Amino acid sequence: MSTQALVPVASDVVAGLLGAGFNGAIRLPGEAEYDVQRKSVVPTVDSRPLVVAEAYSRTDVQAAVWTAREYGVPIAVQATGHGTRVPADGGILLKTTQMTTVLVDPERRVAKVAPGARWGAVLDAAGQFGLAPLSGSHRDVGVTGYTLGGGVGWLARKYGFAADSVIRAEIVTADGRFVTASAEHHPDLFWAIRGGTGNFGIVTSLEFRLYPVRQVHAGIVYYGIDRAAAILRRYRDWTATIPNELSTAVVLTRVPGTEQRAVAIKVMYAGDAELADHLLKPLFEVAGPRLAGELRTLEYGEAAMGGTPAKHLDFLDTLTDDVIEAVTGFEDEEAPTVEIRHWGGAMAHPGPGAGPVGHRGASYSLIIDREVLIPTSGRTFVNFLGDPARADTAYAPDDLRRLREVKRAYDPANFFHLNANIRP
Repeated sequence: MSTQALVPVASDVVAGLLGAGFNGAIRLPGEAEYDVQRKSVVPTVDSRPLVVAEAYSRTDVQAAVWTAREYGVPIAVQATGHGTRVPADGGILLKTTQMTTVLVDPERRVAKVAPGARWGAVLDAAGQFGLAPLSGSHRDVGVTGYTLGGGVGWLARKYGFAADSVIRAEIVTADGRFVTASAEHHPDLFWAIRGGTGNFGIVTSLEFRLYPVRQVHAGIVYYGIDRAAAILRRYRDWTATIPNELSTAVVLTRVPGTEQRAVAIKVMYAGDAELADHLLKPLFEVAGPRLAGELRTLEYGEAAMGGTPAKHLDFLDTLTDDVIEAVTGFEDEEAPTVEIRHWGGAMAHPGPGAGPVGHRGASYSLIIDREVLIPTSGRTFVNFLGDPARADTAYAPDDLRRLREVKRAYDPANFFHLNANIRP
């Protein structure tokens, strides 16, 4: 007899999990580990699930899906918690943190990872062979969530979005089936997950390409905040001239360890240091004296570039005088952290069959760490989405229509909805 008509309690769900063959750890309210495991990196998300279920295998994932369906409770998936935006109140919080296997095939230049793997483990494993994944700014970010949301890293201008490098995924669907999605198998599902996030199933394994990058010339340098407008005006012109190997961002922030406002210029060049210095000279010559920081040649896996917390993200087709005036016009006491990052390159020119990563043609992203009045386009990016209700703004209209078609095919009841939700 189905218990969907009943109001389930934690003991019911535990019994359901065990009956479905769940072999992982189950954490209940009142236990110290429950409070540890339910936490997200995002401080505004305070999940109160009926149970936290820590999966150790793909069969545990299937058991959690079957149980959630049987008892009519919501289910949310969390590895590191960096991408968590919707609480799993009254449901199952499925943790994949313990599923961390990373395998690298250096001959094929491919990595295969379990859903709890973090970028640091992939960087270390691939780096032994002079290879690099299309990782983000932090080693401790989870691979799967980052990639399914598009994944824009510091090699993206050269090699594209992380989602575009995915070649295969193993997925538990909304009805508890286990399927493999690739260009040959379930191609519609394969297309949708590469940018459509976790709306279509729970990924239990992800396979993606690696690239021949051993060393980069990279770092962050700081200049006086009084040069901000001049730097941004030069940046606007200069970014139209540089090769795809060079990725940069301009950040209005503070010198680390101080309250001094500054302009930080982030740089990563996948090439020779001498050529990097030559390419950067036109930008640096308007910046004035350097306050702190350095650029140096180092292993790609050691290049910790940091990231700006995204309370608000927008895309810019051009860096207008109005935007420059708006972001540089704050008094020091009230000034937000603002990052303007150069996009383009391979991100704007994917190969055939690329997934629904949104707004590929944008020239810049604008990230602000709090809500302020800035001229905006209303477009956003899933990985930086502060408000999950704005998920539709992350996609081009044609892609959004197709995503909804795939959603209707694989999850017509919107079982997977505790996310940046795409409604069927």
